[in-house]
Amino acid sequence: MSDDIILLAHGAGGGKSAELVRELFLAHFANAVLAQLGDAAVLEAGGRLAFTTDAFVVAPLFFPGGDIGKLAVCGTVNDLAAMGATPVALSAAFILEEGLEMDILRRAVESMARAAREAGVPIVAGDTKVVPRGSADKLFITTSGIGLLPTERPLPAPERAAAGDVVLVTGTLADHGMAVMIHREGLDFTSEIRSDCAPLAGLVAALLDAVPDVHCLRDPTRGGLAAVLNELAASSGVCIEIDEECIPVSPDVRVACELLGIDPLHVANEGKMVAILPAEHADAALATLRNHPYGQHAALIGRVHPAPAARVHLRTPLGALRILDVPAGDLLPRIC
Repeated sequence: MSDDIILLAHGAGGGKSAELVRELFLAHFANAVLAQLGDAAVLEAGGRLAFTTDAFVVAPLFFPGGDIGKLAVCGTVNDLAAMGATPVALSAAFILEEGLEMDILRRAVESMARAAREAGVPIVAGDTKVVPRGSADKLFITTSGIGLLPTERPLPAPERAAAGDVVLVTGTLADHGMAVMIHREGLDFTSEIRSDCAPLAGLVAALLDAVPDVHCLRDPTRGGLAAVLNELAASSGVCIEIDEECIPVSPDVRVACELLGIDPLHVANEGKMVAILPAEHADAALATLRNHPYGQHAALIGRVHPAPAARVHLRTPLGALRILDVPAGDLLPRIC
């Protein structure tokens, strides 16, 4: 590790995050399951199970389109869905700061319950800890989830992207990160940008029913699309080329990003999936996604090439290619 202290960048999903995982956690927790670095671990326990856990420290706790409770459920449900799993149960652990208003906690819990009902998954276990005033920032939530994996079809995995595949996204990018940042900073825009926070298990199930073999699925949260594509390109040893003109970004989000000097491809999403699959299934996949409420703006944004390995290229509107790298630092801290 090149750093002596933890920086905000270590939690941003970019290069520093990858370094922390690789050089500290993987080095000490080394095992074959963890080494896969999927959105969830695949376990053999009388059948195939997916297991995942995630912590949520978003600030502010409530923002247009979502809140920490909804985010905690959707984030874990989507990690399971990205493995092709059907979520069956969640747990929730709460870190509460002394002095937190009970109404804030009640609102967050009620939001969690609504999101869990929509996702069709119960919250079956939990824990609560209260820490002294000043030891936390109001409310942190950790959720874990278990999902059932099918045995009759191949599972999407980070190393399965292959030359000739196409790259799809299920909708507009950067909505969540920009909604949180703008609300947090009190910036004044003529129209409200809302988080895309949503449970995607139903959308993914429909896609997997329509396409017999989806090679890769990832939800582009911290680090955004750029981080996810670089992880998949490195894991699969391929080059992923995307077309900037094909990437869906809402006009309001695009304007906000331009004004703030932020690349929307580096901004977190909480209600989108990236799918890589054989080109012959692209039309069926797009039709299925666009027929779902959470996939209406799905788009084909790129293709997979054999070389140069572990590289992501962005084709600009002028036809030039540039390298799309992972974010160097922490653009938007505490957005999930």
